[in-house]
Amino acid sequence: MFEHIERVPGDAILGLIEAFKKDTNPQKVDLGVGVYKDAQGNTPVMRAVKEAEALLLKNETTKTYIGSHGALEYGAAILPMVFGEGSPVLAAGRASATQSPGGTGALRLAADFIAKMLPGKGIWLSDPTWPNHHGIFTAAGIELHKYPYVDAENRLDFDGMLGALKQIPHGDVVLLHACCHNPTGFDLSQAQWQQVLEVVRERNLLPLVDFAYQGFGEGLDEDAYGVRLLAESLDEVIITSSCSKNFGIYCERTGCLIMVAKDAEQMENVRSQVAIVARENYSNPPAHGGAIVSEILHSAELAVIWREELTEMRDRINTLRRDFVEALAPYGLDQKYAHIAEQRGMFSYTGLTPEQVDRLRDEFGIYMVRSGRANVAGFSHANLPYLAKAVAAVN
Repeated sequence: MFEHIERVPGDAILGLIEAFKKDTNPQKVDLGVGVYKDAQGNTPVMRAVKEAEALLLKNETTKTYIGSHGALEYGAAILPMVFGEGSPVLAAGRASATQSPGGTGALRLAADFIAKMLPGKGIWLSDPTWPNHHGIFTAAGIELHKYPYVDAENRLDFDGMLGALKQIPHGDVVLLHACCHNPTGFDLSQAQWQQVLEVVRERNLLPLVDFAYQGFGEGLDEDAYGVRLLAESLDEVIITSSCSKNFGIYCERTGCLIMVAKDAEQMENVRSQVAIVARENYSNPPAHGGAIVSEILHSAELAVIWREELTEMRDRINTLRRDFVEALAPYGLDQKYAHIAEQRGMFSYTGLTPEQVDRLRDEFGIYMVRSGRANVAGFSHANLPYLAKAVAAVN
């Protein structure tokens, strides 16, 4: 029965990882895989996480199922982080949390919920967006559409975005990146979020906000501006949250689907349907990552340590962005690549062409995806001079 099955190309980033491993260049640099790295090129376990895990090991009494919505303690920790302490949305009982296997799992829950409960509604994705968005929503049977996000000059095309949003059919779903846009690094200002809100309200669109990088842009609260604005201003919002990056627990697959409804009664209706969707997908989410997050956020001491560590990670990335642009100054390229210092999060749409990316790989051992998206966390003060010299050589 399997004889007709054809081989398909492997994931581009996974292919980069293999090629990087085989490269013998001692100065090689990995700017492809989307994980945080420290100055030594490692993805460390945060101190707060290690201490939380030690407490869990000491106090754990069971490995039983945690239910389709996950642990209540996890939801009670995530919701205030996303919406803020004293949030009117939480006070009104308008939001509920469903623990999921990573942010990707939350997106798949959202996709299946939309396909089941809102049949015929299309979803609009930024162009470009995280490639797996296409796969997730296509697999759920939802029709995909695009709205502009970056122009030909590799700058945020907000006018094009807003114009396209104004043409979306009433009632369709629009996916928005809360912060640290993947793959471009271009984020909306608060004023631009206000304009997006008005169009979403006017067109009666359902916003689905991908919130994978809270704390990696400007700060935990600053990065949540758009999420909180939409949730407090609209009757219905879907949010997918991830703890992979801001807690550094990538392999624990810890995410959350957050549904916002008009009132508490409507929320219970929605929540009951989400439980069925989760049950049909994977029954129960993995428990360990959520327990780590709960342990940290419910501990005053560990929460302080975690926030300090997250701030260090964010500041390191933002500093490396500025320092890379400065490193290009001797080559007269600092203005051409000034946008890299203005972007936020781990990723940068550098503006390098596919041909330039190929040359960086083949001639210098510098690896990134051919779109020119680079993981800025792969920069270090040790490799910045080499990176700048290589970029200058291919320009």
